[in-house]
Amino acid sequence: MELFGLTFASGWASGINAYATVLILGLLGRFGGLADVPTGFQRTDVLIVMGVLALLELVADKIPYVDSAWDSISTFIRPVAGALIGGLTAGESGSIATITLAGIGGVTALLSHITKSGTRLAINTSPEPVSNVAHSVADDIGLVTVMGLVALNPMVAAIVAAVLLVGGIALFVHLFATVRKGWKSLKRWLSRSGPATDTPA
Repeated sequence: MELFGLTFASGWASGINAYATVLILGLLGRFGGLADVPTGFQRTDVLIVMGVLALLELVADKIPYVDSAWDSISTFIRPVAGALIGGLTAGESGSIATITLAGIGGVTALLSHITKSGTRLAINTSPEPVSNVAHSVADDIGLVTVMGLVALNPMVAAIVAAVLLVGGIALFVHLFATVRKGWKSLKRWLSRSGPATDTPA
């Protein structure tokens, strides 16, 4: 059950910021005595790379429209990270456990990512940046809280992550019409931010 709790909590956190999740897991495994963390996450070079990428995402996530562009790219990264964490966490448990935990981590990360990126699209329709930054900081606090609980009690961390996931899905459904509006606004922003085309004389 501890492996399930770690995988589910890490999957939810991966959907928010995959790099920070791997970084925190690596630190917990190396310095916090968390035995179930894959040894590869604890390597110095991995910790440095994850730290740099986590910092980049931390900054990008606070900038309207840049955050949504980053989320679009991360659609291919966050679920894979969640599945990878789950699969590697299974370790020597066997192929069925590996597939199961990888599936749990990947699906949880995907759902978490969809709710985060969709909600952020809705928030980006607001002209002021305060709500965007506030939501991003709330995500950061939630991630650190859940991953901190993993070190104390993985099942409690999973329960908290489940509550946050359900709350995120409910908010996403409530804001769905605004999410669609935000997606259209993002496409307009990307078209304006693209390379300018020369106008023939």
